[in-house]
Amino acid sequence: MTSKVTYLGDLRTEAQHLASKEIIFTDAPKDNQGKGEAFSPTDIVATALASCMITIMGIKARDMGIDLTGTYAEITKIMGTNPRRITSLIIHLTFNTSFDSKTQTLLERAALTCPVAHSLHPDIQQNVLFNWPS
Repeated sequence: MTSKVTYLGDLRTEAQHLASKEIIFTDAPKDNQGKGEAFSPTDIVATALASCMITIMGIKARDMGIDLTGTYAEITKIMGTNPRRITSLIIHLTFNTSFDSKTQTLLERAALTCPVAHSLHPDIQQNVLFNWPS
C-alpha cells in the first residue's frame, strides 16, 4: 500500500504516505465549493508532474556528474468544464547553471520521459518550457 487518505469533512482530506508517515492535506478549490486552504487534488497532479520531471533530471544529472541543486519549476494548471478536468499544464523549469547544448538536450529529454508525464491522459496538454541562464 502507498498511502491512506481520510476524509476530514468540509471538503478536506488528510493523506499519509505509509512508508515515511509524512502527511499532506487537500482542500476543494474556491472555484469548486471549497476553502482553497491547501493543495486541491488537481493541484497535486500538476505539482507531481513538475516534481517528477525535476527528479528524473536529477537522476540523469547525478549519472553525468553534474548538480542541478536550485533548479525549480513553476506550474500553471488550466481547468476545463463538462466534465471539470485538467485541460492543460504549463511547466516553466528554471535552471541556475547553464550547460553545453548536448547536456541541456539530454536533461530536457530526461524530463519529458518522467512517469507522471506518461501517466496523464493524452488530452491533457503538457507545455514544458526550459529556461537556461544566458
